[in-house]
Amino acid sequence: MPEPECHAPYRQGAGAFAGHRLKERRVRAAGPAASLWEVSMTLQDKIRGRVPHFDSVMAYTQIVLGCIIGGMAYPLFLVPNSIAPGGLSGLAMVLNHLFHWPVGLTSLLMNIPLFLVGYKAMGRVFVWRSLVATVLFSLAIDLIKLPAMTVDPLLGTLYGGLLLGVGLGLILRGGATTGGTDMIARMVHSKLPFITVGVFLLMIDCVVVLLAGVVMGTSEGLYALICIFVSSKVIDMVLAGFSSNKACFIITPKWEEVTRHILSDMDRGVTQLTARGAYSGEERPVVLCVTSPQEVARLKDIVREADEQAFMFVTEAHEALGEGFSKLAGGD
Repeated sequence: MPEPECHAPYRQGAGAFAGHRLKERRVRAAGPAASLWEVSMTLQDKIRGRVPHFDSVMAYTQIVLGCIIGGMAYPLFLVPNSIAPGGLSGLAMVLNHLFHWPVGLTSLLMNIPLFLVGYKAMGRVFVWRSLVATVLFSLAIDLIKLPAMTVDPLLGTLYGGLLLGVGLGLILRGGATTGGTDMIARMVHSKLPFITVGVFLLMIDCVVVLLAGVVMGTSEGLYALICIFVSSKVIDMVLAGFSSNKACFIITPKWEEVTRHILSDMDRGVTQLTARGAYSGEERPVVLCVTSPQEVARLKDIVREADEQAFMFVTEAHEALGEGFSKLAGGD
């Protein structure tokens, strides 16, 4: 969890809270500072009510787009620089280096038996979407013919990992995966709970990187590690969403004045929580307001003008769902 920003601590019981309860919630529409991501999500919410099975359409749209973007990483950056990005596709690149087999087709053929084994263990929708993603991703790797953008292995590693991360992140957002190794990892975890899915996948990546280092060279193996790291970080960013909102918690005896100014001046919603100071044992209100990053400075000014001794801390809120932000809608 990110480190909070702290401002002018309140003298008694400002730190530890217990017995939070929701007392009042007033939400208003987002102001003009709404991010582009929020605007796009709002448009999706409006279309969702008019288009049948909109969530499924969006899921497959993300899967197709992710396959294209991820597939482009191979001819542009990874294959020209002999960088194996882990998983079965990385193993396919090692085999391509040895026998010149097509990377996409080799990856697909290795995935098919894993899907057959994992079909009963996973949900039908997840397996079907993953099968579609695996086929499209394999085709994209082999059929997208683009000239290499760079033969600098470091640039190829960084930008290849970036493109691959965006593509795989979109596929995961669509409720799918591109490798049967994920299914096998889940099955292994169900039989051996002490082996987590992440640890199993990491073991596979380590084996692939080791093979890449032996077959392609030590430098290529080290670059593969960097590529895996970059792509995993980008995947996390895509899954978390590109909107970085801020959750602001304010403790002050002048909470009514602060709340009034937030509602009237910022047109933002406010939630009042009740907390108990660990030192004083006294109950006191906590004002919670979720804002865009651009609005935090204005909120600090409002709090400062009302009470210079107020306690305020700000944390990241990767996604804000609900009225005033994008709607919380279920998939179909």
